[in-house]
Order: sequence, then structure tokens, then C-alpha cells
Amino acid sequence: MPTHDKSAERHLLVTVRSQPTHRSFVQELLLELVGLVRQETGCLYYNIFQQAEDADAFMIAAAWVDEEAVAAHPTPAQSRLVERMLPLLATPMHVLPLRRVSENPA
Repeated sequence: MPTHDKSAERHLLVTVRSQPTHRSFVQELLLELVGLVRQETGCLYYNIFQQAEDADAFMIAAAWVDEEAVAAHPTPAQSRLVERMLPLLATPMHVLPLRRVSENPA
């Protein structure tokens, strides 16, 4: 993978809270997104987590090489998956944009 300016990286934490009765389907849709997003140019990582103490709460941790790569996200296929998921959520998705200040370990 070519090197990039680490200070230009853009990271996101997204909270997704499903309605209890739709948890399994929301998880399926989130996992479908993983393969689509990881194929994007400039995607550094895209991972889905489920909170240990709250099975209805998921977190997406994602990063792109720069603002331009973030701007190219999402693709139409990803948008369609998210549109299917929105009515199944208990609350709106919460997006927290981040900039890394620590160094990566060698």
C-alpha cells in the first residue's frame, strides 16, 4: 500500500442502535457494508463492533486516507443498504468525525 500523509487521515466512529426485534437484520446489513466500503479507494479500515453490554448497539470504526476519500463515500450501493436499515433503528445514527493525534506503533 502506498504511503500517505497520516495527518490527512479521517476517522469516523458511528453509533447504530437497532430496534431489538430487528437486531439480526441490522447486523446483516452492517456486515454487507463492510465488503463494499473496504473496496473503496482510500479506505484504511472499516470494522463493525457490537457493544458487549448492549446487543442492540453497534459501532462502526472507519478511516480513509484523506478528506477526498471520505467525500467519495458512500457509493450508491452503500446508500441503498443504509436506506433499508434506517427504519429498523431505534435512534438516528450518530457520526463522530475524528482526527488521530497519537502515532501508530511501528
